[in-house]
Amino acid sequence: MYSAAIEALATAGGNPEIRALVLTGADGFFCAGGNLNRLLDNRSKDKSVQAASIDQLHSWVEAMRACPKPIIAAVEGAAAGAGFSLAMACDLMVAARDAKFVMAYVRVGLTPDGGGSWHLSRALPRQLATEVMIEGKPIVAERLHHFGMVNRLTAPGEALKEALAWAEELAGLSPNAVGPHQGAGGSRADPATRRPSEH
Repeated sequence: MYSAAIEALATAGGNPEIRALVLTGADGFFCAGGNLNRLLDNRSKDKSVQAASIDQLHSWVEAMRACPKPIIAAVEGAAAGAGFSLAMACDLMVAARDAKFVMAYVRVGLTPDGGGSWHLSRALPRQLATEVMIEGKPIVAERLHHFGMVNRLTAPGEALKEALAWAEELAGLSPNAVGPHQGAGGSRADPATRRPSEH
């Protein structure tokens, strides 16, 4: 899945006919995150195995951040763990009012990956970002909208429709005007997914 996502981003980024992208889930959920049993099992393996798994996710997030086209997250249901990280890696976010976001890593003795802690610390007040990371409890879309992380709220089941309409609107604008404003809160080549030793 990681490789397919990265390939799709590269294809879209190089196609002048594509002006905006939408990232969404299926069956009423954005993304439930990684398989926690697999993640826990990997902890008993060589560190290179653990690193390889995390690096694949990081490569996906880095490809999103490097994409020259705006990416809109359309969030329904839950965006958990890596799913939350992927949503935050998008340039814009549309979410259903009943959508929930959660960094549940702490509940299984893990730390956020995919640039999760980096994005949270820049998108939310420090105390709220800390609460989200150390408690591992869900936070509702309306609260994130209040703080500006979620751009637009919709009725349940309408997030994708709204995101597609927004993407169509952005596609009608000059790509030379839209592109430079992506990642306005930080460089597109930000250090979101670097390992601590690389900072």
